[in-house]
Amino acid sequence: MKIVNIETFVLKTPMGKETFFSSQAAFPERNSMLVRLTADDGTVGWGEGGQYGPAEPVKACIEYVLGPQLLAFGDCSPGVVWENLYARTRDFGQKGPYVEAISAIDIALWDILGKQLGSSVSTLLGGRMRDKVRAYGTGGYYSSTSFDADRDIAELKDLVSGYAGQGFGMLKMKIGLLSVRDDARRVEAVRLALGDDFVLFADANHAYNSNSAIAMGRVLEAANFQFFEEPVPPEDREGYARVRSRLDVPIAGGEAEYTRYGFRDFIEQGCVDIIQPDICVAGGISEVRQIVSLATAHNLRTIPHVWGSGIALAAAMQVCAVLPAMPYTHTPIPVQNEPVVEFDRTRNPLRDDLLTESFILEDGYLQVPTGAGLGVTVDMDVVARYRVA
Repeated sequence: MKIVNIETFVLKTPMGKETFFSSQAAFPERNSMLVRLTADDGTVGWGEGGQYGPAEPVKACIEYVLGPQLLAFGDCSPGVVWENLYARTRDFGQKGPYVEAISAIDIALWDILGKQLGSSVSTLLGGRMRDKVRAYGTGGYYSSTSFDADRDIAELKDLVSGYAGQGFGMLKMKIGLLSVRDDARRVEAVRLALGDDFVLFADANHAYNSNSAIAMGRVLEAANFQFFEEPVPPEDREGYARVRSRLDVPIAGGEAEYTRYGFRDFIEQGCVDIIQPDICVAGGISEVRQIVSLATAHNLRTIPHVWGSGIALAAAMQVCAVLPAMPYTHTPIPVQNEPVVEFDRTRNPLRDDLLTESFILEDGYLQVPTGAGLGVTVDMDVVARYRVA
């Protein structure tokens, strides 16, 4: 396979009155960077990066550094390209936009390879363990940075009840913007609204130090949450390990980590029970294979982080299809040892409108696309609508 053309597309759509907040920032828009590669036989593949922060630096990495190298390669098989591009940028690109750019290229190369061979990416990765993946909704963000208990809790209860009405049996809510006391009230309200059998997770987006994370973790334990995501900043490995040692609720993290090398240290330092590599960030499909091998060698679960367009979700579905139950049991249980997939519920036309196919929740599951490559088709009219010149 040889690549003969590279195109990049920065996409943005404003949220307007639907702007929402995590513990770290406002989200006044949704954005991403797509790459379209064309092989010498005319086959086209799509990849994604650049959904963390500004997309423009990732686009620049491809256009000015990685793209010219890719066009010069005689063999553009995904593994060959990944190792060469990473090695050539190691001195200045071990994390951040360069790895995101490699991720986008890698996903597109897998898409092309699958189409050329008439097989889905999951088949090329070794075959599917499952044809559908249990999905959890991500929602319960903050609508503002101020807290009016009566108003905000009432709105939150209505919101999460709506997710249950859509067929979800699992939900991840946001914490960390408010005090532990105020967020405890939100946690308790969600548990009360959804009942004891609904599976709940919490994501702090690294809002705490280890002391406040432990205090919040005890609230989550009392409410029977099934994991606590990013309790402390990603650089605070000792804090992660301390929180994990003091709590029974499983600790999850890794969306801000890159490549097998970052995850090697993250795992060996005892930070987490669940790793969450983002395929469009951590190195693409090729590198997530390496990361998953590290996780399984340590008997850790992998639940990919998903944040981006329909391409990001399609790539995650292909990877989730091949993840083994960890540890193996005759009848795997979602979250406990069976992989689940993140299905963000904030409004995002880049996810919901970009593809000619739709991801539809059925009985709490999403079907893995069955077509060749990623199994999805990009609607170029939607690309044109949201493309930034």
